Amino acid sequence: MSAVSLERTIYESDHDAFRETARRFAEREVAPHLEQWAAAGRVDRELYRQAGKLGLLGVAVPERFGGGGIDDFRFGAVLIEELARVGAQAVTIGLSGFNDLVAPYFTALGTDEQNHRWLAPMVAGEAVGAIAMTEPGAGSDLAAVTTTAIPDGDHFVLDGSKIFISNGILADTIIVVAKTDPAAGKNGVSLLVVEDGMPGFTKNGPLDKVGLSAQDTAELVFDNVRVPRANLLGEENKGFGYLRHNLPQERLSIAVTSMALMTRTFETALRHATDRRAFGQRIADFQANRFYLAELATEIEIAQVFVDRCILDAAHGRLDEVTAAMAKWWVTELHLKVVHRAVQLHGGYGFMKEYDVARDYLDSRAGTLYGGTTEIMKEIVGRRLTRP
Repeated sequence: MSAVSLERTIYESDHDAFRETARRFAEREVAPHLEQWAAAGRVDRELYRQAGKLGLLGVAVPERFGGGGIDDFRFGAVLIEELARVGAQAVTIGLSGFNDLVAPYFTALGTDEQNHRWLAPMVAGEAVGAIAMTEPGAGSDLAAVTTTAIPDGDHFVLDGSKIFISNGILADTIIVVAKTDPAAGKNGVSLLVVEDGMPGFTKNGPLDKVGLSAQDTAELVFDNVRVPRANLLGEENKGFGYLRHNLPQERLSIAVTSMALMTRTFETALRHATDRRAFGQRIADFQANRFYLAELATEIEIAQVFVDRCILDAAHGRLDEVTAAMAKWWVTELHLKVVHRAVQLHGGYGFMKEYDVARDYLDSRAGTLYGGTTEIMKEIVGRRLTRP
């Protein structure tokens, strides 16, 4: 039995064909290398090249920049689900992070010159992209960023630092959130494209995390970096609005990832509970454990229906900020609950890293933190409910 028994009806034949490609990629190019990448603290750049060759990067990017030209979030969800199926959450953050977070900024805001220069190589997998929002003193509160980019003729002078940046070490092209008019608060935020190797720009990492060892996470430091005005993405001082527009899709991407991962973890625990015996019977035959399994299966089923509705909304351009926040906090918190119960069902084996459930336990913890914490998601929902 699987965790989700209701038929999913959101995908069509094109998505099924894309899934076959994504599944082969996950099984052949990802799964065999996960331990090696975890030890190195990052994936190999060749992963991006292979993904680019197969058309897994930039499905929504216009064809003139090498993309698929199909603005349908369902393709991104398929890739997430197939990577999660082999337990590659760290890889999902890299590849889907580009598709669902980095690429949309270039597609919506970049000029043709900018996109030929930066977006096209990323779609081909020849370059790696990232976005730098979070700072040591400003996490989910993007209006409080202190990194500045002061206009100076044909340049901006960029000073500050960013922390917990996914793909930060490998990235060639990084969208940096900075204040070009510090006195204007959130109305003075801009997006600048910083290129690896710019004088004054340094990377520290990969950072030593509790889980997601294969995910390249870095601290970025900007010391008097001169960024050409030509690297401004969109309009000056309009960055906060751009961020609010794009963050719902990022948060849904995180929810889809947690949804797929918790389903895999539950099925692993279910197999263990029906195979493992204690006191003369299967672990699953103890009423307390049957109740655990029944509760989790029900909640996973409910969550999948909600997530699928959100995927359809995103595919049709209808996903709103509040619904995305609901999905993000609810599903990532449920993911933690499922993993916690799965470890308990495994007993001592659940604490051994050689078991998938132990790795799931470590990797899952970040889901309620990145992309905006659970508390911030509830704040977004609560403010909408109670505003005058």
